[in-house]
Amino acid sequence: MASLMETLIDVLDRETAEYEKLLDLTLSKTPVIVSENLDDLAKITDDEQLELSKIQSLDKEMAAAIKDIAIVLNKDVETMSLRRLIRIMAGRPSEQRALAEAYDKLMATAKQVRLVNERNAELIQSALDMVHFNMNMLQSAKSAPESANYNKGAYSTGATLGVDRQSFDAKQ
Repeated sequence: MASLMETLIDVLDRETAEYEKLLDLTLSKTPVIVSENLDDLAKITDDEQLELSKIQSLDKEMAAAIKDIAIVLNKDVETMSLRRLIRIMAGRPSEQRALAEAYDKLMATAKQVRLVNERNAELIQSALDMVHFNMNMLQSAKSAPESANYNKGAYSTGATLGVDRQSFDAKQ
């Protein structure tokens, strides 16, 4: 039983380390989003996917360790969770404390990742809103009413009010 607990705590520690790497990547993504550097954003996103793959693998290891512990304790495998296991370990305070500390550290790190991801999502949404606003402005400029300006031959010049059609900047 002690070796199973050590295995579970080791998996939790390794998963926390991967979440910390993911947090670093997520934090580095914020200035890249603000600076609109799409190449760096794509690189960071690829690196995040690698970290998420490692975390997913560690989640499977953790689930297997919890299942093994549930079998040894003769508890229902389907309803066993880390929180429940921590409560069950009340008879072994040192193992309970070590497991609770590893769990709390993992949850705190995962929460930080979630908060930074939410902030980044808001930044991306703001950038998309600005793009939509600019596109709408360009479209409305194309449909602006024509002026009543005529050339020497008494034909309408086709000029639109408040719009200089020659000033479109493709780099925007």
